[in-house]
Amino acid sequence: MLAASCPKLTQKGHGTWYFHFELEAGEGGKRQRVRRGGFATKDEAKTKAAEIYRNVIGGTDVLSNATVGEDLRHWLKRKKSLARTTRHAYEDHVTLYLEPQLGHIKRRDLKLRHIEAMYDGIERENAERLLHHAKVIELEEARDAAHKAWVRAAGKKEERRITRRAYLDANAALKEGRRGKRKITSAATMHRINATLSSFFGSGIKRGEYATNLAALVELPAVKRPKALVWTPERVEEWKRTGQKPSPVMVWTPEQTGQFLDFVSDDRLCAMWHAFIFRGPRRGEMCALSWPEVSLDGSWFRISAQIVEIAYRQYNEAPKQDSVRTVTLDSQTRELWREWRAAQAKEREQWSGEKAWVESNQVWTHENGEPLHPDWISRRFNRLVELSGLPPIRLHDTRHLSATLALLGKADIKVVQERLGHSSRQITSDTYTSVLPQLMTAEAESTISVVPRAQKRSRGRVKPSKPEGQDEVTKTEPQTDEDAPDEGLSPAA
Repeated sequence: MLAASCPKLTQKGHGTWYFHFELEAGEGGKRQRVRRGGFATKDEAKTKAAEIYRNVIGGTDVLSNATVGEDLRHWLKRKKSLARTTRHAYEDHVTLYLEPQLGHIKRRDLKLRHIEAMYDGIERENAERLLHHAKVIELEEARDAAHKAWVRAAGKKEERRITRRAYLDANAALKEGRRGKRKITSAATMHRINATLSSFFGSGIKRGEYATNLAALVELPAVKRPKALVWTPERVEEWKRTGQKPSPVMVWTPEQTGQFLDFVSDDRLCAMWHAFIFRGPRRGEMCALSWPEVSLDGSWFRISAQIVEIAYRQYNEAPKQDSVRTVTLDSQTRELWREWRAAQAKEREQWSGEKAWVESNQVWTHENGEPLHPDWISRRFNRLVELSGLPPIRLHDTRHLSATLALLGKADIKVVQERLGHSSRQITSDTYTSVLPQLMTAEAESTISVVPRAQKRSRGRVKPSKPEGQDEVTKTEPQTDEDAPDEGLSPAA
């Protein structure tokens, strides 16, 4: 309280250090002073003063008492031109991660260590969630075992009563165990959170609120795009045994693809599944496709809109510039689309009476003309795959499948890139194509064929390595009856 006039100030350990310096006058010539205290040593005070002065030189408002949480909310309000999906992602990141962990910190006090602590906390939560997930799996296995025991007890009244009670208890335990189960925050999600934070800092630097983009200094776990794998016979057998997919992204072989198309040939939306597999559109693009954007005579359709889904609500948005494109229809798909258009017209007539036909002019609709929901398409596709008995792939995997089939058909990768609406050839070649066994075999044979050989490989045994200093002795298997020695004879001495 007495500051420099305190009589005990000369005593060792009594009092703390502080500093102050003047800034340029504020609005109306108002005097502005930076003052900080509570430092144990003079060096600590000098170090902090130098840090704050550097921030002042960098244009940061060091006098503000604003918190990071306040800045985050104001930043979101200023972002007027964001795409709806981007805004939704930003809001999620701010609400679930950034504001709870950083929002209470004053702008001037925010340090890299605070951000690193946030990501460390996410990884600790992930470890806890993994343990929870493992516990839920144990409870699911216990429930399934109890159910099987109940089924096996059929006809045995007392045993059936006991096993039924055990099954109900196991099911209740599973229901309780699932409470509070949350998804793992993946490395990819952490990178997206950091991208949101980086955008926030970029805006704050322009406004003079922050001096450094601290998000750019954070080191996060590496993210590797999952490579699409082919459902080879060996992988199919392993999947049947374990129920596990070897990769999040899987594609069918041409034979498996043909089996699926044969299976759905009588499905009402057969033409749509055919287009997904051979033309590779995104589901939101198919949902937004209208008949004026289709030319069956010209064998093409134009993608200029997409339906995005947020909390199951649908929104029509313009796609990214690279995704606006014209896609050519192959002859089979074109004829299937002709048949589909005729079938849709018949459905329209059937719903023209007391039933209300929904006039949407969309290509893909329910029987009453109502446009298909993106999530409904995915669920329907998953159900058809399950019924077909084929190994599972996701609807989005049909884009990978389309690119892979095009590679097998010797299509130019640039053409495939433009058809899929990718921004670069690298994305198409590195992420969206898989090497089918047919191409791998052809490559292996063509490679070995370029090396001439004077003689064929010997069928003899591989010579064992001889100990140093011993003569080399080679023994081979007889290759013909003439090569074999007569019975009872021994090699000459």
